[in-house]
Amino acid sequence: MDPAGGRRGRAVIGTESGRPVVTAADVDAAAARLEGLVRHTPLTRSHRLSEATGAKVLLKREDLQPVRSYKNRGAINLIAQLAPAERERGVTCASAGNHAQGVAYACAMLEVPARIFLPRTTPRQKRERVAAIGGAYVEVVVGGATYDEAAAAAGRYAAESGAVLVPAFDHPMTIAGQGTVAREASVVLGRVPDVVVLPVGGGGLLAGALTWLRAHQPDARVVAAEPAGAASMAAALEAGEPVTLTRIDPFVDGAAVQRVGDVTFPIVRDLGAEMVQVPEGAVCQEMLDLYHVEGIIAEPAGALAGAALGLIDVEPRSTVVVIVSGGNNDVLRYPEVVERALVHEGRKHYFLVEFPQQPGALRSFLDEVLGPDDDITLFEYTKRNHRETGPALVGIELGSAADLEPLLERMAASPIAVERIPPDSPLFRFIL
Repeated sequence: MDPAGGRRGRAVIGTESGRPVVTAADVDAAAARLEGLVRHTPLTRSHRLSEATGAKVLLKREDLQPVRSYKNRGAINLIAQLAPAERERGVTCASAGNHAQGVAYACAMLEVPARIFLPRTTPRQKRERVAAIGGAYVEVVVGGATYDEAAAAAGRYAAESGAVLVPAFDHPMTIAGQGTVAREASVVLGRVPDVVVLPVGGGGLLAGALTWLRAHQPDARVVAAEPAGAASMAAALEAGEPVTLTRIDPFVDGAAVQRVGDVTFPIVRDLGAEMVQVPEGAVCQEMLDLYHVEGIIAEPAGALAGAALGLIDVEPRSTVVVIVSGGNNDVLRYPEVVERALVHEGRKHYFLVEFPQQPGALRSFLDEVLGPDDDITLFEYTKRNHRETGPALVGIELGSAADLEPLLERMAASPIAVERIPPDSPLFRFIL
């Protein structure tokens, strides 16, 4: 009998050698290796999500890790297994977010030197936090306009110095370490949950969780939530191999990757998960709900699994574990979060309005077109001389989504020409 009360087994995936890349035993070994080095994060009941679904929904609070995400698990598991000579040469990585903090924390705990490369786009507070977490063991190098350039610099440094490159997700040891999240939730619960909902970007957390869960409860339902604007795992599963997306929406930055891992992909393919693509606006709604109701500050990727729960059906009275994967959210992002949530909810809309260049035009629009609960939140007007009309970009927030049709009807009846800007318009990207 295993610690979670299930049956033991080995999760075998198809490889050329016929050997599993990662096994449930690897995850168990990682859990023992991480003991005392990572925080055992709690399972907390979400009454909001439980009432919405009829199930018992428990939040796995990985945002409470010292680095405010689960990324320290994979980094520690990999670095702890380095040979003495490798430790002496040190490690390196490239990251603009949670992975850098996870590696910095691992190096501070294990006293291993590291050189971490950050792109110049990394906010100053994140640079300072990586340096503070790593202390004397970490050197932060800021360079390169993009993550790819920072990654190339880390690769060159590894080749020249012999430092060990620590991948964010695409390594068996990283996968096993990240899989301890699902194992720990099952141990705390006393059994494997009926449903586990987790975010997926490159696939490390998903591959590790699947490896352990399928070995102990093959019928457990595993729901993998990825951003609709960066559905790289779904694209890989459809193509039968990892593919590089030509364009992604980077908003859910902790899970927005262009290409999933070569190691993670076959594990996910062979062990199977239910893939769900979550609109970024729904992620924003969940971020706000987590903050207002549960008092949890979640980054977009941390709210991804909770948002996915609103897109699937679960059995009443079943036990559902939702992994809140991280809480490294910049407070300056909240205006955009609110904006995206309102657009997704159908309460925020934008229009191009051709106002007659004559006195009283705006007053007429306010009196005859806007409803009693409608509010103008954006008004940008460009007056053009010697023209009969002048264009204005107008943002309107409605009292409820149902108010849109009456508004459109009043606009159609008005002599003022109005053009609605749909959310999929290229112009919309300049607004958000």
